[in-house]
Amino acid sequence: IHFASHGHIDTGQPFNSSFELHNDARFTILDLVKAKLPNAELAILSACHTAAVDKDNTPDEGISLAAGMQFCGFRGIVGTLWGMADEDGPLLAKEFYRRILHPEKQDAPVNFKDAAKVLKDVTKEMRRQNVPLHRWVPFVHIG
Repeated sequence: IHFASHGHIDTGQPFNSSFELHNDARFTILDLVKAKLPNAELAILSACHTAAVDKDNTPDEGISLAAGMQFCGFRGIVGTLWGMADEDGPLLAKEFYRRILHPEKQDAPVNFKDAAKVLKDVTKEMRRQNVPLHRWVPFVHIG
């Protein structure tokens, strides 16, 4: 799954942290927890604060949008530790999918286990394209 939207952290009620959908609707961590996703493998969360936690109010808890995806069964999650620039979403997606889909091997399956290495290669490409440090460093892999 790929979310390209805005992420919202609810520090008072972490399970209400959410992805912003069309018409200001919200898809919350609680919605994720209720979902039955037996074949979930890879989630790309191209949204702000998807791997961030509230260290001031809940320092011992790791509730984030990315953690919610992992709890629901996703085995690999790409998220962000803080806000991301809007122009970095398309760059991340283009480079990530170009690498993980193995165009040189047309019959090769997509493997979520490749996500961490692919993300590392994508951030290297962002650095090569002179994307400033504060824009490529928030991307993390969980899983």
